[in-house]
Amino acid sequence: MHKLHFSIGINTSREKVWNTMLGRDTYRLWTDVFGPGSHYVGDWSKGSKMLFLGPEETGAMSGMVSRIKENRPYEYISIEHIGIVQDGKEDTTSESVKGWAGALENYTFKEVGSTTEVLVDVDTAEGEYEQMFQATWPEALQKLKQLAENA
Repeated sequence: MHKLHFSIGINTSREKVWNTMLGRDTYRLWTDVFGPGSHYVGDWSKGSKMLFLGPEETGAMSGMVSRIKENRPYEYISIEHIGIVQDGKEDTTSESVKGWAGALENYTFKEVGSTTEVLVDVDTAEGEYEQMFQATWPEALQKLKQLAENA
């Protein structure tokens, strides 16, 4: 796994940034950069299962099966990706999943004066996904910044 790092300063409180990032309605807005219709099913409590989904043209859902590894409100959240959803079915055991299962996506929220610094660390395989994330994460964080500062 290769770890990617992204960050942005947002001119509002950690609480507001946290709520904007993880709120069901606002999550859809800033993650639209990764795929139109991106959303989640589940809750953010430690140990809970989360499905990160986006619609397919056929109407079947696809995305990631994950669990919340850690949740310290307004400070840190860690998501562990454990499988995929394909054609509406969860897969956490196939050989293709085993190669990257356990990949983490971590968010740290640091208060710096009146600004919140959001640090994002993402495990990914080198190659296609790495290039996609290098292009989309900065754009997604800009959308998050606009939403949180203008709400």
